[in-house]
Amino acid sequence: MSLQREFESILENIPSSFSQFSKDLDPTFIDQALNETGTMSIRRRKLPASVGVWLIIGMGLLRDRSTKEVVQHLGLVYNPKNKRKSSLENTPLNSISSSAIPQCREKLGSEPLQQLHKATALHWAAASTALNEWRGLSLYGIDGTTHRVPDTDENRNEFGKPYSRRGDSGYPLVRQVTVMTLRTHIIVGASTGRYRGKGQGEQSLAQELWSTVPDHSITLMDKGFINFHQLHRLNQNGTQRHWLVAAKGNITGELREGLGIGDAIMEVKLNSKARKLDPSLPPTMRLRVLAYCTPDGKSRYLFTSLLDSSKYPADELIELYHLRWEMELGYDDIKTHMLCREEALRSKKPDGVRQELWGVLIAYNLVRIQMLRVAETIGIPPLRVSFTHTLRLIQVFCTVHAWMTPPSKIPARIDELTAMASLFILPERASNRRNKRHVKIKMSKYPRNVGKQG
Repeated sequence: MSLQREFESILENIPSSFSQFSKDLDPTFIDQALNETGTMSIRRRKLPASVGVWLIIGMGLLRDRSTKEVVQHLGLVYNPKNKRKSSLENTPLNSISSSAIPQCREKLGSEPLQQLHKATALHWAAASTALNEWRGLSLYGIDGTTHRVPDTDENRNEFGKPYSRRGDSGYPLVRQVTVMTLRTHIIVGASTGRYRGKGQGEQSLAQELWSTVPDHSITLMDKGFINFHQLHRLNQNGTQRHWLVAAKGNITGELREGLGIGDAIMEVKLNSKARKLDPSLPPTMRLRVLAYCTPDGKSRYLFTSLLDSSKYPADELIELYHLRWEMELGYDDIKTHMLCREEALRSKKPDGVRQELWGVLIAYNLVRIQMLRVAETIGIPPLRVSFTHTLRLIQVFCTVHAWMTPPSKIPARIDELTAMASLFILPERASNRRNKRHVKIKMSKYPRNVGKQG
């Protein structure tokens, strides 16, 4: 058998538990990611690299299971001599030692998962463009979040701990910034770094992501991302790549043209230090400033690169900005429902943390793609399909139905489960709902048990 055929036979061996994803996550994407990073398995192994990729995705889908349970329960042990006709007729899968799983993960590394996420996310986002538009522009958001990681020496040195009046936190934190489609919640790009340190803030991590924002788009962000020379590059390096951002309290600039009540063109100076680093930057840039009042009477301001007030009305832009909160809902789906509000991620080493995070993002996007398919079948917006119930159906299929259904009947069973998902349609959101931020759980008054010191 040729080496190429060896590769193909491994890639064709998609675990039946993941057969529902075969339409969306083509094995050639995995093949390409492994080849580009030089991690394709040459020898036959119980856990070859291609199956290792599915393991990482499975870890994201089944956070409440141990990694060994994920391997055994989802049938990820590669056994070419045992090609089952039916799970009920199947002889027991080969056993695998606990040490084989971390060895597989370490050999695989995080780069193939990063490459796989990049390729699949851009493909899926492009396929859902028609569902994610406003006045001919695709809607994107960018925002940051953090994840707790196990308190090991390696993670502590790599990611660091946040400080507070009560001392160091109990866990190291990894900072993550992502770009998300706002009406389909697909994460198209992500970058990770230390929680603290020079060049590790949200603006710095965001620089790695501007290339994932396509032409003919508008990106919504909060005031923490205001960096005029970065926003100028985003707008200029492409075709119709626009932005909408909340302004800080100290607005500085010169008004050049009034466009209406609370609507004007302003000219701001670009940072001289940034211009020294990049001589192509102009000394000033023109932007549009929008002023409005919140229901409680507070004044708010927005900056945008959309200068045409007739084509892009101010009132629509102000209302559009509230879509930025869709990112918070996406993060909640990941942390609360996928990661089960667990205290920390699983991985005790930094590269394992990155690998795990990429697997979570791929798994999250796969759930979103299933939701898009349900929404298209029923004829409703994707955000009216419940993420929680879709995730539960996928978990039930992966852990039960794929094992009790003969392979020839799996496609029909998938269709049945998809039809069941129509039962989990969310009601339409209240368009005028506005909630103030407030503390839901107050921090304990007792001092923290500092435990092990680094």
